[in-house]
Amino acid sequence: MDKGFKALVYATVFFATLFSGATQSKDVKMSGPAQNGVLIYSSNLPHLAEFYEQLFGMRVTKETKDFISLDKDGFNLIIHVPPFDIPKDSFSPIKLFLSVKNMEATREKAVNLGGNAFDGEWANPIFKVSNIADSEGNHIQIREFKNPNNDS
Repeated sequence: MDKGFKALVYATVFFATLFSGATQSKDVKMSGPAQNGVLIYSSNLPHLAEFYEQLFGMRVTKETKDFISLDKDGFNLIIHVPPFDIPKDSFSPIKLFLSVKNMEATREKAVNLGGNAFDGEWANPIFKVSNIADSEGNHIQIREFKNPNNDS
């Protein structure tokens, strides 16, 4: 089975399971950038955002020319313009992002567990970001928030 198709099937099952509950959506105000969630690369942000809004009842929490952030019951989905040309045959446009307390220690541990730590680190006033891969090659964005009171 094609790796990209397989990832898409897993993501579809994940989202269907996540949002299939009959609970009412709570209007939760996000106080800042999400600490954990999923990032999906897309060249048509409004179209994909509308899909998730209509299918799962997600709501837009922030929108820029580069991304649209959606939320449902505390789950964050960021639809982002790809920072590079996406290869059609060997790339999954879906990437987890998770917060960590110590980026360097997490990068080192990922490598020790059979994963990979990629070059490069980016920062904004709130958190810094880098990318790792798990032992199967799936990319994960890790975020280290600069707030020392961060409980993640």
